[in-house]
Amino acid sequence: MATAKSPVKETLTADEVFQEFSRRQKSRHEYAKEWKERTGHKLLGYFCTYVPEEIAYAAGALPVRILGGHEPEDVSAPHIYSMYCPFCRDVLAQGLKGKYNYLDGITIAQSCLHIRQTFFSWQMHLPISFSYYLLHPMKVQSPRAVPYLAGELLKFKKAVEDWTGRQITDKALDEAINVYNDNRRLLTQVYEARKSDPPAISGVEAMEMVLASQLTDKAEVNNMLRQALARLPHRANRPASGTRLMIVGSEDDDTEFIDMVESLNSNIVIDDHCTGSRYFWKEVEPQPDRLLALAKRYIERVPCPSKDWEKRNRADHVLQLAKDYRVQAVLLTQQKFCDPHECDTPALKALLESNGISTLFLEFDIQQPVGQFRTRVEAFLETIREGELF
Repeated sequence: MATAKSPVKETLTADEVFQEFSRRQKSRHEYAKEWKERTGHKLLGYFCTYVPEEIAYAAGALPVRILGGHEPEDVSAPHIYSMYCPFCRDVLAQGLKGKYNYLDGITIAQSCLHIRQTFFSWQMHLPISFSYYLLHPMKVQSPRAVPYLAGELLKFKKAVEDWTGRQITDKALDEAINVYNDNRRLLTQVYEARKSDPPAISGVEAMEMVLASQLTDKAEVNNMLRQALARLPHRANRPASGTRLMIVGSEDDDTEFIDMVESLNSNIVIDDHCTGSRYFWKEVEPQPDRLLALAKRYIERVPCPSKDWEKRNRADHVLQLAKDYRVQAVLLTQQKFCDPHECDTPALKALLESNGISTLFLEFDIQQPVGQFRTRVEAFLETIREGELF
């Protein structure tokens, strides 16, 4: 792991720490270049949260999530089908436009077909010194999934060692696992603070905290999270109380959308998507075989719908979150053409509504103006509030 001095101030005011989370996710490219210059270490871009970042981190590399830019593009069509989800096309466009030209390597863990095609197109058209396709079981409910993944992680570890020129010792793995588990515990505490009414942290702020964890050095982010949590009891400008909402579905790092929803006298108090709670919800349980411990965590984590079979386990988890956070309604969001979530949504909708929780389905496209969503969300919230009056 990098040992250069962290640029994060030891003491930040409440406003400063939240501004720093926002700055990091908005200035992700500038941060990555600065980190690389400051530490002299490599940057590994990853496309999916099933990638065991701890292995790269233990070798001194910084794993950074490759995300889209939320901007119209006209460069991905020759390389990826137009009926693939807009998030995957946006991600590829960011690479083709040179936004990630500072990366030293890329990796993905086997997941949905669309993001896999983004990886393969990137690999083909944007040559890079290191690329690795990690075979992650799709049937995570198989009793053979954990030992199988442990074997694949051993191959991944060897590939990362060869790429970085650094041996990954058990001590280095332990340190990396501790940093990542600290991040998971701290983010869980952040989410716990959203159970109050009004929540101590807004949905936008929580999203920016998780995004900062995916985009910048977790050791630095953990320091910021501790400062933020320490200041919450004394925070003066906490969000106003509003209709308590949950957001569930495809990848969503659209802070403009979240901000718009919360401007309508509502609070997004919990989520289930891969740029939110699904990223950090389960810790690695230490054991002598570190790779087996990592495999167990990445197999048993809250699944995305592409891996949630034969038994559908996500549904009960989503419902329990809605109850724990006293959710009044759920926004079921889907990236256009996202097949796994499109199959998932009907069952979730039926389960939530049978438990008295209203739902609104929204289909996302990169070029869809947020104003169109505003009209629909506003009307949906009105029906909920009117229902509470009678």
